[in-house]
Amino acid sequence: MPIKVLVIDDSALIRSLLTEIINSQHDMEVVGCAQDPLIAREKIKALNPDVLTLDVEMPRMDGLVFLDKLMKLRPMPVIMISSLTEKSSFITLHALELGAVDYVTKPKLDIRSGITEYAHEITEKIRVAAKAHIKPTTAKSIERSIEPKQSADAVLPVCHRSICGTEKVIAVGASTGGTEALRELLSMMPADSPGILVTQHMPEAFTRAFAKRLDGICRISVKEAEHGERVLPGHAYVAPGNRHLLLGRSGANYITELADGPPVNRHRPSVDVLFRSASNAAGKNAIGVILTGMGNDGAAGMLEMRTAGAFTIAQNEESCVVFGMPKEAIANGSIDEVLPLLSIGKRINSWLSTHGGKAFRM
Repeated sequence: MPIKVLVIDDSALIRSLLTEIINSQHDMEVVGCAQDPLIAREKIKALNPDVLTLDVEMPRMDGLVFLDKLMKLRPMPVIMISSLTEKSSFITLHALELGAVDYVTKPKLDIRSGITEYAHEITEKIRVAAKAHIKPTTAKSIERSIEPKQSADAVLPVCHRSICGTEKVIAVGASTGGTEALRELLSMMPADSPGILVTQHMPEAFTRAFAKRLDGICRISVKEAEHGERVLPGHAYVAPGNRHLLLGRSGANYITELADGPPVNRHRPSVDVLFRSASNAAGKNAIGVILTGMGNDGAAGMLEMRTAGAFTIAQNEESCVVFGMPKEAIANGSIDEVLPLLSIGKRINSWLSTHGGKAFRM
């Protein structure tokens, strides 16, 4: 059975273009369109779609208000369609908090050719959304051609070195569904936690706003990473969109490094690159965490971390939006423990208390 999609957008042109793109795929079809959320509400009841595409600014009811109501009353997969501006980056992040699976950024100029170029991204995200685990709530770079999947070798070689010191560091990777998983995880981390490096697959216009949003709700400090910063306890550093984030060393200290190498696993930033760098720079003093996401980015790097003596954790299937990246890491034997999202912070603390690190206060 094809994936049934309901398109919700106040622009007749966008509705027409999205219908054309979706109906061109053999495994999906547009079963209806709506120009505002009130019409959409009735069409959801009548058509029972598998996935919604949803605009933000619409007449009669704001898209976020509609999304909030939908996720509380009838949770279902939603892909947000919004313009790529600094303002809408905050709006889009809020939509993800409310339960949207993912988003596609509308081109600001030449809508017809822009949306057509986004066809691969749109249809791939619809496929992922159709399989996502959606729960009630309480209140990807564009690939115009399929490129070879590079490994982390394209950015950083494996480096076997003697690891001095005992300072711990945490490396976290995520993709689809990761913005909310990271919010849950990082908001549980106390102010004296080890330094944390985060790679989340996200466009460059969103990462600064994402880090700022996390900083406002977490006890730790969260910021978009810059090149050459010392990694401090109680701080998290988010990879900038379109830059690889690496853990490096300057003497006895950990530092952040940014690299402009080619995409790895078709992603920049790549989780594999972060995890390899953690293996190289921290070895057994690293903790690796792989969260919800599609694909296999991070699995190879996590195996390198575990081989170097790091403690490795994967989010379990039940708490993932998309059980892709954790599944691949589990399958290749790189994971020490598979845990629900809400248990990961406590397990890190208990591991630190028994492995020479400073257990932090939860």
